[in-house]
Amino acid sequence: MSNRYGFNTLALHAGAGVDETNSRGVPLHRTSSYVFKSTTHAADLFALREPGNIYTRMMNPTQGVLEERMAALEGGGGALALASGTAAVFYSVINICGRGDEVVSANNLYGGTYTMFDSILPELGINASLESPLDPANLERAINEHTRMLFTEVIGNPVLDVANIGALSEIAHRYHIPLVVDSTFTTPYLFRPLEHGADVVIHSLTKWLGGHGTGIGGIVVDGGNFDWTDPKFRLFNEPDPSYHGLRYAHDLGELNPLAFITRMRLVPLRNLGACISPDNAWIFLQGIETLPLRMQRHCDNAMGVARYLSDHPAVKWVRYPGLEKDPAHEMASRQFENGFGGMVVFGINGDRTAGEKFIDGLDLISHLANVGDAKTLAIHPASTTHSQLTEDQQLQGGITPDLIRMSVGIESIEDIQGDLAQALDKTK
Repeated sequence: MSNRYGFNTLALHAGAGVDETNSRGVPLHRTSSYVFKSTTHAADLFALREPGNIYTRMMNPTQGVLEERMAALEGGGGALALASGTAAVFYSVINICGRGDEVVSANNLYGGTYTMFDSILPELGINASLESPLDPANLERAINEHTRMLFTEVIGNPVLDVANIGALSEIAHRYHIPLVVDSTFTTPYLFRPLEHGADVVIHSLTKWLGGHGTGIGGIVVDGGNFDWTDPKFRLFNEPDPSYHGLRYAHDLGELNPLAFITRMRLVPLRNLGACISPDNAWIFLQGIETLPLRMQRHCDNAMGVARYLSDHPAVKWVRYPGLEKDPAHEMASRQFENGFGGMVVFGINGDRTAGEKFIDGLDLISHLANVGDAKTLAIHPASTTHSQLTEDQQLQGGITPDLIRMSVGIESIEDIQGDLAQALDKTK
């Protein structure tokens, strides 16, 4: 669908044509496989001489609509949906890096991503240097001749610092390495990293894009502008013995600009299998249709919650990029459109027991390990989502023992504030 249409229109229509059934809704294709028209047709599909469906582990028509829609919303050239946001991060790394290669990353990451970079990737021979992104020069100093990608989250999880994507892009491209950005906390409604120089964008579809906490999925969007012909990107320049000796940066014809996302489909996804289910792809399409409406309400409610907590005597401190005095406000104001996101973090007066009393005292607000739901959620990251980190690692990422993470939903703001009030009263 032409990108001449506005964001709201693309969220409803991109990637979805009317098929031979004349169905207005996107059909859900629950099938593992597809019938080939002939042996020639099958061979042409496998050899990439003809586009089409082979097996749902690699592609599915419902998934295809989701991928086209997300590519359109981000302004990218192509996309690949996967089983989870974590799989999307992992596949992005191993699609670029092999044994002996290195990643330079911001250190204020979701706990699972931090553990992947700090503990799991080194077991595969891929080292990661985790640096504070508050000064982009910290990441530049960590780049060396083995570095193959620069990674950051737009809004750090859970402290909510905002990365300077333009500055990181300049650094990455100075050394001719791709900037890979996890933009889950912003969604393309607030921020489109490709427009600020990023090369690859990752989302957990589980969060605001789906919006209802009913499915698990992730997606990777390829900007289609990075030059992978540099020989240091071995996986794109040497013949792949597992796929007809294909050199992904050279032998894809019209798809050469999308070498990154094409290789991810043909190698990590095809052979490791973290595929999204057609049902989940369909669920996320329903969520994306209302993304602009929901994200605006998330942002408005989060601002209301942040201001309320800032004035509450039981609250020690509040972080929200929309607050004028927040350290991330200036950067967020410069980069974001339409709002500052749906996350608020804060600390309660008292010790850890006070935080436990607050969490246990919540009624309307759900205590669970997710964000981006239409419903308001809260958790204590130091003892849950980031508990696998050492105390020093938590503090380096800004995670203090008193930090409470809130994902602000779309309920009536008075009801959210009312539940906060009664739970905070129980901490005294």
